[in-house]
Amino acid sequence: MAHRGIVKPQAENLRHLEQLRQEIIACRSCPRLVTWREQVALEKVRRFRADAYWGKPVPGFGDPRAKLLVVGLAPAAHGGNRTGRIFTGDRSGDWLFRALHRSGFANQPTSTHLDDGLQLADCYVCAVVRCAPPDNRPSPDEARQCLPFLAREMRALTQVRVIVALGRFAFEHLLKTMRQLGVSIPTPKPVFSHGARHELDNHLTLLGCYHPSQQNTLTGRLTAPMLDSVFATARQILR
Repeated sequence: MAHRGIVKPQAENLRHLEQLRQEIIACRSCPRLVTWREQVALEKVRRFRADAYWGKPVPGFGDPRAKLLVVGLAPAAHGGNRTGRIFTGDRSGDWLFRALHRSGFANQPTSTHLDDGLQLADCYVCAVVRCAPPDNRPSPDEARQCLPFLAREMRALTQVRVIVALGRFAFEHLLKTMRQLGVSIPTPKPVFSHGARHELDNHLTLLGCYHPSQQNTLTGRLTAPMLDSVFATARQILR
């Protein structure tokens, strides 16, 4: 990452990200998650009965030169686990990509399937856990198994200056990962809240944001202006 003073050639970044992508897709480290994601892909739900489900771990995607990194919890059972792209084909993704489009980080406001034309500019999106977990609740051990993927992704994304954590789970696991990467974490430890802004070493900023889950959006805990405000802050920092 740029905050460590490492700038790798673009071709090397792409090689690292592609190798990591293939390793993530092939991962079968967590038996409970493997069983669940494959069961969901086999049984499907009525509204997606005709779809061919992905049913594998979901890698991150976006601009390898990204200055903004957005990190969520995990793929949705009938979102990323169905489409093969994080935050794609579910209601959380509808909210996220509309906001990214409004703030100029995405070329379109919709994300429905792998070949829908979506492109991210200066932005990369991933999750802490790469398999859809039952009830959207990965275990501590499952999260721990996945964290090396996040660390390697962050090492390859050498230009990142702003990180948006979607929810407390992502926020806490990002702090763990950044410690592993040698990033100095302020004392007292940063606390998650929506709109929180924490300046870390060498011009790296961590922003907190409520996750755009239906639990938050349908109850009004998270509104479109609230989500836009976080990405407006990111855009302002990057200017």
